[in-house]
Amino acid sequence: MTAPAPAPFRRTAAILFILVTALLDVMSMGIVIPVLPQLIERLAGSNASAGMWNGLFVALWAGMQFLCSPVIGSLSDRFGRRPVILVSVAGLALDYVLMALAPNLWWLAAGRILAGVTSSSFTSAFAYMADITPPQARARGYGLIGAAFSAGFVAGPLLGGVLGEISLRAPFWVAAGLSGLAFLYGLVVLPESLAPEKRMAFSWRRANPFGALRLLRSHPELSSLAGVNFLLYFAHHLFSAVFVLYAGDRYGWGAWQVGTLLALVGLMDMGVQGLLVGPVVNRIGDRRTMVVGLSFGALGVAAMGLAPSGWLFVAAMFPNALWGLAMPTIQSLMTRRVSESEQGQLQGANNSVGAIAGIVSPLFFGAVYSLSVGPRPALPFIGSAFLIAALVLAGAALLGEAAGRGREDAHAP
Repeated sequence: MTAPAPAPFRRTAAILFILVTALLDVMSMGIVIPVLPQLIERLAGSNASAGMWNGLFVALWAGMQFLCSPVIGSLSDRFGRRPVILVSVAGLALDYVLMALAPNLWWLAAGRILAGVTSSSFTSAFAYMADITPPQARARGYGLIGAAFSAGFVAGPLLGGVLGEISLRAPFWVAAGLSGLAFLYGLVVLPESLAPEKRMAFSWRRANPFGALRLLRSHPELSSLAGVNFLLYFAHHLFSAVFVLYAGDRYGWGAWQVGTLLALVGLMDMGVQGLLVGPVVNRIGDRRTMVVGLSFGALGVAAMGLAPSGWLFVAAMFPNALWGLAMPTIQSLMTRRVSESEQGQLQGANNSVGAIAGIVSPLFFGAVYSLSVGPRPALPFIGSAFLIAALVLAGAALLGEAAGRGREDAHAP
């Protein structure tokens, strides 16, 4: 017998919990962005080695996401969404306490590994929303989660920058408090959404992160678009790997300036993806919109690397914001190349591609940055990482020009 649907009040409370949890989780992640590289630099003792360590930590986080996201999702299918979400949120709070107390880099590395595992609970949050909303309302529900993510990314770095001026450890304590608050709130208001008779036995075959990539191999026409997707993710991780260190070394920016700029980036991204994508696609089509976005991304990133002053770097952020046109249109082009029954598997494959880029890219850009700073840098220009990322995006635009042809052109105006 199917479990009765939750009462309207309980359903509203559950939806609110998912949104609040998404907001608090992303805020807690964003809070530490402006200060984590500086804490790494303090513990490492030099800016050159800090670039390597920061790249390693970002790669560790992405690697755990790659391995654990499908596992966490399968565990929620077996044991229900509520316990998995609550354990993950509690684990995230513990992780921030661990990093706030970290006396050395190895302790901090353990914290980043734990953060990657616990942050994989987002898969369960999306599954919970699907459980409690009818099919016709799910797009709106996922849109609300996306809005909560964006709001958290705007507010988190801004708050982290302010707190970082007080102490490099303060943002970690506040992040732990926000995650702890989300856990207590969920403990009180969150009902289980998955009825026992609908649960599925845990299978390592289903939880295998490499399984989703088979879809891309089984559809040869997706390969080039998957390559564009990988290059986009690869270039994007430049910012998580070296931006904070670069801003401090070249422009003398501290946590407050970095946090403010990251908040501005979040606002511009919300504007581009929320307001511009639809009208631009209606006018020039998905493929051209994707190529335009990648081209502006290459132009903006190159300008950032060449900018001799902080104000010119900020000015370069505006054309770079149009990079946000690329991601939704890549997704749109890829969804046209698989059947309706394969859409979920396609999204899993895309997440796997992004996770692989998230492992490789920070290590690469961290190494490049380390070679471009210090008393005798092997690379004579401090902005070398940005110029390489610009070339990667230019290559993605060229590949996308060919990859997007075909079915998309048939739909173009």
